[in-house]
Amino acid sequence: MNLLHVNDRPGEYPASFYAATATPLAPFARLQGATKADVCVVGGGYTGLSAALHLAQRGFDVVLLEAHRVGFGASGRNGGQVGSGQRQDQDWLEAAVGREPAHRLWDLAEDSKALVKTLIRDHAMPVTFYPGVATACYSAAEVRAGHAYTDKLRRDYGYAEIESLDQTAINHLIGSAAYKGGALDRGAGHLHPLNYAIGIAAAAAKAGARLHEGSEVLRIDHGAKPVVHTTQGQVACDQVILAGNGYLGGLEPKVAARVMPINNFVVATEPLGQRAQDILSQSVAVFDTKFVVNYWRLSEDNRLLFGGGETYGYRFPKDIVKTVSKPMLAIYPQLKGTRIDYAWGGTLAITMNRMPCFARPAPNVLSASGYSGHGVALATLAGKILAEAVATQTERFDLMASIPQMAFPGGVALRWPMLVLAMTWFSMRDTLGL
Repeated sequence: MNLLHVNDRPGEYPASFYAATATPLAPFARLQGATKADVCVVGGGYTGLSAALHLAQRGFDVVLLEAHRVGFGASGRNGGQVGSGQRQDQDWLEAAVGREPAHRLWDLAEDSKALVKTLIRDHAMPVTFYPGVATACYSAAEVRAGHAYTDKLRRDYGYAEIESLDQTAINHLIGSAAYKGGALDRGAGHLHPLNYAIGIAAAAAKAGARLHEGSEVLRIDHGAKPVVHTTQGQVACDQVILAGNGYLGGLEPKVAARVMPINNFVVATEPLGQRAQDILSQSVAVFDTKFVVNYWRLSEDNRLLFGGGETYGYRFPKDIVKTVSKPMLAIYPQLKGTRIDYAWGGTLAITMNRMPCFARPAPNVLSASGYSGHGVALATLAGKILAEAVATQTERFDLMASIPQMAFPGGVALRWPMLVLAMTWFSMRDTLGL
């Protein structure tokens, strides 16, 4: 079953708050017939759009193929948080790859946040970057660990934009007594994710990249000159970039074995007016320490945008509002009875170790995916890194590709049921407070 066609209408954005407030973008033409390019990019999310932009700026002839609309997938549906660091913390990275590579990975992640801000500014995108992301901890043990990690970042990585929060401070910040403490990272931030994707698409097209929507890739003929086939056309090229993330399907089995699609869900309340100050006293985003993480922020018109709940099958639940309202009301019981104006789901991709999967799965093919919920900045930088690799500047690609990536147990055929078992166990631990 192809996730491109399970939960959404062909060629349309989901009925989300983001789609309702998106900057208008005229559709790009479907690929018709045969064409040639230096590079063919498969996927029109942050990774693919950024790759197309940076390749075009380097003078490459680029064709980007998107099955639906640019930003259709996770790039246009996510919580909009632009986080610091990698998906795994620096302690994990130091143990996995060593202290010096871990420092390089931290610097790379810092570059990713700076790139987001630079792209917004240089291309006059209709996007505002709001600084500040808070971590909210459920237990005293998590608070102690979080505060120790804040101290480590300040001491070992020279990162002074993060501060520890005690219980009084976190409760004042987020208007909830559900947490024992946390941290506030003012070097991180949040934005309108779909408008950001649309902004990169417009910049890529202006730079000369040829973008085609409604152009689902059916297969790739590999070789010295790969040929990418769509429903109504084909692209002969020197190199292929795979940027489909959770929607890549079976197009490349070596990637599929290591990158697993899962579903996550978001609701947007009615505008809260003055009540918004009782939800968030500052315009920051928040995520908590649950394994199935809750995350939220306020929109510019003071709606609460709250994400929570995961599913591991193909289809979204019939009642997304019910799925997300349960964790939302556990944190904000004062919102009981508040109208939900939008509810939507999206498909992201995870890896076994939750670190992005950078790979060369076939000759003349590059791939980056599996951002595990930490992709707004890192996927943007991944596109630039892929463009560098095409131009034979491979240092940053090789650094990311050096992170060990295991295949999911059971292979492509059995990974779904095994993931469901594992995730159900961790979800139960969340419920029991373990």
